[in-house]
Amino acid sequence: MAMEADKVKKEKIILGVDPGTNVMGYGLILINGQKFKLLQYGVIHLSKYTNHELKLKKIFERVSSLLDQYAPDEMALEAPFYGKNIQSMLKLGRAQGVAMAAALAKEVAITEYAPKKVKQSVTGNGNASKEQVAAMLKKLLKFDETPKLLDATDALAVAICHHFQNGKSQTTSKSWKAFITENPGRVKG
Repeated sequence: MAMEADKVKKEKIILGVDPGTNVMGYGLILINGQKFKLLQYGVIHLSKYTNHELKLKKIFERVSSLLDQYAPDEMALEAPFYGKNIQSMLKLGRAQGVAMAAALAKEVAITEYAPKKVKQSVTGNGNASKEQVAAMLKKLLKFDETPKLLDATDALAVAICHHFQNGKSQTTSKSWKAFITENPGRVKG
């Protein structure tokens, strides 16, 4: 019985999400010790919806459905990159927030990763192209066909990054105490 409990603790499912307002990628992997296996990946098509609020509703419904269907233990998301178009950034942030809310409603732990961190973790190059990331994932997860929309493989990359990082986000801010300890010369008394 104790061995069975240990096996259950080692296995976990990670849902990776690449937020988007026209296409949102998702990927699910099963972790067993240090081994991982592809469960599912795909995209949520949102461009057919002209109303932004309806897009958000569809994101919530589809992410909730994935959470119900696969019961992931953790969710990893790619953090929005900073662009020049403020309206696009706001919409992307809302899409990410809605996906996070779906996970929070199911009490699924969430971690966020910077795009460069995801690429670095998967390919060894923080400036890798989407195609390079997809090619590496095909080798790691042993699948043959590259999807038409690379948002799906981007989401898988986030899940793999999360596994490689052991759930320790590089974008999570440290405590003030840790900052002061690491930067004594930057704090005035």
